[in-house]
Order: sequence, then C-alpha cells, then structure tokens
Amino acid sequence: MRSFFVAASLVIAMAGTAFAADPIAGNWTTQAGSTAAIAPCGSAFCITLRSGEHSGKRIGNMAPKGAGKYAGTIVDPATDKSYTGSASLSGNTLSLSGCVMGGMICKSQTWTRR
Repeated sequence: MRSFFVAASLVIAMAGTAFAADPIAGNWTTQAGSTAAIAPCGSAFCITLRSGEHSGKRIGNMAPKGAGKYAGTIVDPATDKSYTGSASLSGNTLSLSGCVMGGMICKSQTWTRR
C-alpha cells in the first residue's frame, strides 16, 4: 500500500511539472508593444499585463485544449469587457482572438515571445 502512495505522489508531481512547463507560459510582447506574462493559475493560465498603460491588470485566462490550442476569456484592459477567447501557439508566435455574439464579431492579435 505504501508503494502505491509513493507511485501516486510521483505521478502527481510529474503532472504538475509538465503543466508548469507548458509552452504558452512566459513573457509575450503584445501587438501594442506591452509585455504580458502568462503563468499557471489553477487548471488554466492567467494573462497579466506587466508593462504599458494597464500594467498589473489581469486580462484573461486560457485553458489548454491540446495541440497548441487554448480557450478561455480575454478582457479588454481599456473597457474591462470580457470576451470568449481562444489562442493558438506556433513556435514563438501566439495568435489570440476574442469574440462576442457567439463568434460573429471577433478581434485578433498576434503576440511574440520575449
């Protein structure tokens, strides 16, 4: 029984390490030139502006969906309005999109890794 608990603890620890090493985590340069930090928070990744006019403001969260795809919420820092969001990672480029009205009206941005 003891070996079961040790093995289970190791599996949980390795899963946590893999999640923390997700490729979306890190610092990104936004389309406006600000720095956004993406870091694990709970079962998703939180996006917080680290520079620019809205520095310190959390502007979204994204949960991994597999194959470099993420889904969650994006917040416009100027208006504090929330939008259904998605992100797609390709190398050092992160394509984000925020939509309203069931995806009928969307805005997109491309960020690059710092």
